[in-house]
Amino acid sequence: MSACCGPSRSGAGDASGPAIADLTAPHTTHHTDLTGMVRIPAGEFAMGNDAPDAFPGDGEGPVRRVHVGEFHIDATAVTNDQFGAFVAATGYRTETDRFGWSFVFDGLIDRRDRSAVMDGTVPGAPWWTAVRGADWSHPYGPRSDLQGLGDRPVVHVSWNDAAAYAAWAGKRLPTEAEWERACRGGREGSTFPWGDELQPGGEHRMNVWQGEFPRRNTGDDGYLATAPADAFAPNGFGLYNTTGNVWEWVADFFSAHWHTRETDRTRRDPQGPPAGPTRVLRGGSYLCHVSYCNRYRTAGRTQNTPDTSTGHMGFRCAADVGPRAGIDA
Repeated sequence: MSACCGPSRSGAGDASGPAIADLTAPHTTHHTDLTGMVRIPAGEFAMGNDAPDAFPGDGEGPVRRVHVGEFHIDATAVTNDQFGAFVAATGYRTETDRFGWSFVFDGLIDRRDRSAVMDGTVPGAPWWTAVRGADWSHPYGPRSDLQGLGDRPVVHVSWNDAAAYAAWAGKRLPTEAEWERACRGGREGSTFPWGDELQPGGEHRMNVWQGEFPRRNTGDDGYLATAPADAFAPNGFGLYNTTGNVWEWVADFFSAHWHTRETDRTRRDPQGPPAGPTRVLRGGSYLCHVSYCNRYRTAGRTQNTPDTSTGHMGFRCAADVGPRAGIDA
């Protein structure tokens, strides 16, 4: 995976992580509370991107017609308050808690926590720093906290953590096709959920980096790190921040190739044969900038190992309404 989108935990630390089986939430609800979720109608849409701004190596293209069944999806990414309720109810410990460290963007590390910085740098991305004691409730280092951040997307959660939360809530992670259909808000082929201009009329529509990356973020959009989960205007389906703010884990294993309908069907079924050891993330984050990581688009995607956590990765949940994501039309 390109380190610009997020470093991988694999091989980066000196602690060994728990087995995936150990990460199952201690309690799963039997009733799905649909409060805060949006119902997405079944339909066909053009998925992917093969325009000049696409990253072919990321598997954005080719554009293909995909039919997705009806489903529910959270209007916002899961917040710190929501994840905190899960932890309080279950005693769940995230993978970062167990590893004892996580990746923090260097410019956001609490100055009091410089002694917690671990040795070594991420090749090609020195702005990522491993920090002991950084976790979902201490996002910038062990002395930081969530004061005033309850409505921000939870970060420093791995794919395994996200799946555990979803199971506890009686939900699941969205498939990649579901996520992209919801992200687009009913628009066909547009670069962003609202159209093709990053700032129509000079208006900021999402939380990304402004200025010179990684040295100076002007914060012209109002935020230097995460924004509230419901910041900015919603898309056509009523979803907030489907691009920018935080990368969002989805159910699928990562593959950079779309060959056949059978391959497409497998990729939308997380129980099917894995295409590789990594999972897909969608949407970009507050650290994205056109100069190096132009992935804060409706078709932008990346990957990481399911045990990795960083200060810019979060998630939102989905829930079934009849059949799950369908196959190509």
